[in-house]
Amino acid sequence: MNRILTCILGLLVLFLGCTKEKVGYDPTPYALKIPGHFPQMPIPADNPMTEEGVLLGRMLFYERKLSLDNTISCGTCHAPDASFSDPNQFSHGVGGTIGTRNAMALINLGWQTNYFWDGRAETLEDQILEPVPNPVEMHLQWKDAVIRLKSDVVYRNQFYKAFGVVDFDSVHVAKALAQFLRTMISGDSKYDVMYKFANNIPLTVAELAIKNAVTAEEWAGYDLFRDLNGADCFHCHNGVLLQVQKFSNNGLDAVFTDLGRGAITHYVNDNGKFKVPSLRNIALSAPYMHDGRFANLDEVIEHYSTGIQHSATIDPLMEFASQGGVQLDEDQRNRLKSFLLTLTDYKFITNPDFKPLNP
Repeated sequence: MNRILTCILGLLVLFLGCTKEKVGYDPTPYALKIPGHFPQMPIPADNPMTEEGVLLGRMLFYERKLSLDNTISCGTCHAPDASFSDPNQFSHGVGGTIGTRNAMALINLGWQTNYFWDGRAETLEDQILEPVPNPVEMHLQWKDAVIRLKSDVVYRNQFYKAFGVVDFDSVHVAKALAQFLRTMISGDSKYDVMYKFANNIPLTVAELAIKNAVTAEEWAGYDLFRDLNGADCFHCHNGVLLQVQKFSNNGLDAVFTDLGRGAITHYVNDNGKFKVPSLRNIALSAPYMHDGRFANLDEVIEHYSTGIQHSATIDPLMEFASQGGVQLDEDQRNRLKSFLLTLTDYKFITNPDFKPLNP
């Protein structure tokens, strides 16, 4: 009997020695790479960015254990080649469930002031807590998701490295994911060179070459984009982020089937209003609008040209709503589309730091 017990203890020690990594808590501050023409990113005091936290967030972003049947991850509905959005009109959740809104692109999230199309989450960390237990998405209670993660020695070690905790919970998961998502910065498109040139920001030699390659049609589209009497886009899609932090009724419907922001605030004046998205990488993130109703950029341009629907809460900055839109002719539409294509940042979608660790 003693010999058997000794053998069992020996095997146990061997097992633990093979699976337990000696880890400590000595996090390394993460050096966030922010383009020089961007504002500084506000980082929450209670979630400073570290190399260990970002790595953990990257692991979790592609972790299918966070879904009920181990079939989907955050990355399933936010694909890199679609600017981390979903090319489907509505995302498919566990068991084939289908949502009612198009998945937003995950891009430059660190500068956002609210999240989701209706703005119901005020912080990135709060937003992250919703998809896992949502029955039409990952459909797994957080307590069960955490149990799964705690059963994995790799995750146990990484949570300790990132946060110095053994008994981690959903808040730590959200913080790690938020750290990773804040690294996903897009600021290296042809538009960035055009923006810097237009705002008298010095260009590098490489950027000068790009500026000289901008076509007359692309510059004309940029002018049209900013023209009050042209496409008039800049009211809502302005500045380096190509986005104003607001909710807007952009004339999609005269009668609302989705109240948008109004369903959250319960103010009638917010009915039919949705978060204004960034236009960065817009050519990659079709379909468009909160319900993915427009399949391509031509349909979007058509909407703003002739398809505006008037309603009580329409944004007053939709100055040509009374005539159905800005009435762009074919040449203007082509120029505007040419400019929109300059917003594509190919380095962003191919950045290896945003891909799965073990694809």
